[in-house]
Amino acid sequence: MLETRSSLVRGGTRPKPDARIEAPEVADGGELWRIARDSKTLDLNSSYAYLLWCRDFRDTSRIARVDGIPAGFVTGYVRLTVPDTIVVWQVAVDAAHRGAGLAARLLDDLLSGAVEDGARYLETTISADNEASIRTFRSLARRWRAELSVSELFPAGAFPDDHEAEFLYRIGPVSAN
Repeated sequence: MLETRSSLVRGGTRPKPDARIEAPEVADGGELWRIARDSKTLDLNSSYAYLLWCRDFRDTSRIARVDGIPAGFVTGYVRLTVPDTIVVWQVAVDAAHRGAGLAARLLDDLLSGAVEDGARYLETTISADNEASIRTFRSLARRWRAELSVSELFPAGAFPDDHEAEFLYRIGPVSAN
């Protein structure tokens, strides 16, 4: 668990919130769903999926609480066929807490735990128009002093609906900082 004290980011423009970062509980599933829904950018899964995620993938997911209230989350899983790779499924921060580095702190905490458990790579997919996520994962690679490769994973034509192409961002190898 990571706890921080208030500090300033980017020349004092926005204070970092005091946040407790930990594995989510099943009871947090509804809040993860709400934060994802309110993000207006994530593909929203069913509320049931978030409950299941908090039960079955809690060790590879994190929730951030500010003053005890859920403020953001990251969900992930270890690839069964590639066990040295953790996949980040979704990262979202509640609108009231964006711009203060909370997504970076969630990802760093998740990756630190994954590295302790043997992970050497992190993967995620991002559509070409999601500039905020692209910046977040490029920054993650720099902080971890790791290589970043980008390749198309799922072309738009692979989806049965009007979903954009998804690009695979692969970071690594990583090691404990």
